[in-house]
Amino acid sequence: MAVTIEFDGERVLAKEITSEQALERGFFGKKTGKNVLELMPVEALYLMDVRNASCTHNGKQVSFNRLASKLQGKKFMARYFCYRDWRDRGLVARPMDEAEGNYGRSPVVKYPSKHFDCPRVKARGLFLYDDLMSVIDDEEKGLALYERDWFGQYGTYKARKHGKFNKLDAYETLFLMRHGGYVLNIKEARLVKEATQRRQDFNALYDVYEDWRLRGFVLKTGFKFGTHFRLYFPGASPTLENEEWMHSKHVIHVFPRDSKMLISEWARAIRVAHGVKKTFILAIPGEKKETAAELDFLLYHRKHGAIENPREDKPKFVMLALSEEEEIGGQELAQALRRAKEVGLELILSICDRETSITHYRVKRVELPGSKYEYYEIEWTQP
Repeated sequence: MAVTIEFDGERVLAKEITSEQALERGFFGKKTGKNVLELMPVEALYLMDVRNASCTHNGKQVSFNRLASKLQGKKFMARYFCYRDWRDRGLVARPMDEAEGNYGRSPVVKYPSKHFDCPRVKARGLFLYDDLMSVIDDEEKGLALYERDWFGQYGTYKARKHGKFNKLDAYETLFLMRHGGYVLNIKEARLVKEATQRRQDFNALYDVYEDWRLRGFVLKTGFKFGTHFRLYFPGASPTLENEEWMHSKHVIHVFPRDSKMLISEWARAIRVAHGVKKTFILAIPGEKKETAAELDFLLYHRKHGAIENPREDKPKFVMLALSEEEEIGGQELAQALRRAKEVGLELILSICDRETSITHYRVKRVELPGSKYEYYEIEWTQP
């Protein structure tokens, strides 16, 4: 049956009784009067685009483009295509203003942190300015620091006996200066100044490094995986175990609140991590600011082979719809995640590319005891 809807100049309504009843059974629209449903703009466009609905205004047919031109707003088509993808899967999406209280469906991933006593560094190091790296050339002390607590790289990566000095990156160097009494040819303030001149986000990356290191985790460069750090759990060692090298299973990407990034670049980092079978952790350091959070839809999913619906079930996710070409800020994402936490639902990041294909990412909060920062596992998902 073809559905008929009407545009009154501001809203799209379903007034014809058979159309109204059919749409209500399909969980479209919101009841605003007897036999009258008001549709979200994306619902109206979906019905015209996919369900062959006809739309009229003052008795005249209205085209898709004509209606879209009257209703368009911020990231309008990205919201539409993300909504359409969810609906095409037979799933229900509803407006965010229907959220009520906390649904208690927001799982938390707990990580096994452990107090870390930083070793005292008795060897003197040399800091190399252009390389943002320090070197300990005392073989015995450098090796002990490497093998006992996995600071630096003694010898050559995965070839420890090829070379005899320990090389530490700027994050390890600063950490040992602050917590292990590491003495160099440079003062701490000068090191930080040199590092921040080379990369403006140095302090944010260091804060995340320190946050995990103080809880017993080991962080090393994530360069090969397109992220800032690869992560090892407490007790990890750089020495061979059962004749095999220890492999990381997690990577951390730092996204400070005051920074922005193209969605395409951000999604690429997640894809690379998943391609090498590593869990992607997003870190959001920085001062928390209370700003309005914009989420797009309440999402219903599946249960026991059936489809969840608003009459019988609670929503399972909230959606933030984005497009490939737009930028997202750390503060914007942090607020979206905060809002998802408030309603007790997991966040789905839905990204629309230039061919209108949608990629969905599922976000879970990470609990790192005692931390003042926020961390999230992000994984590709197929709804």
